Amino acid sequence: MSVLGYPSDQADMDTTGHIGGQLTLLGGELKVCFVPALHGSTARKDDNSPPVAAGVPTGLVISIRNGPTIYHTGDTGFFSDIARVSDHNKIDIMLVCIGDHFTMGPIRAADAVKLVGPKMTIPMHYATFPVLTGTPEEFGKELKKRGVKTDLRVMSVGEAITI
Repeated sequence: MSVLGYPSDQADMDTTGHIGGQLTLLGGELKVCFVPALHGSTARKDDNSPPVAAGVPTGLVISIRNGPTIYHTGDTGFFSDIARVSDHNKIDIMLVCIGDHFTMGPIRAADAVKLVGPKMTIPMHYATFPVLTGTPEEFGKELKKRGVKTDLRVMSVGEAITI
């Protein structure tokens, strides 16, 4: 059985949440908190179906017991309350969209990183479509302009890192 195409065991009450909520998973080894993101959200049942509203987009704060806390911004635009994401958790790693056009570009992404203050920043959601023109190099320059102290880690497609 499935829910909108997702296996029902991956879309039940134990594994779904919403902004402000937190899931505790894997016997407490992992906590996932849903935080705001500003972006459109649609889904299609199949290639021939029209898009339908798919709920409120979110970012995620993922806390690993005895490990790092990771903030995945989701496909978001800049918003001032992004600074509040680090109120309850010191963010070790921030995955931040930099592509522009559909999400933040390098300028606003650098502002977001400055507000959140992560130890490491990994740019994402860029260079996958021609209209996504933001680059890690431009993002790095914007971080420097703002005096942001973060370890900028640019990853290659398929690359894995140990944290």
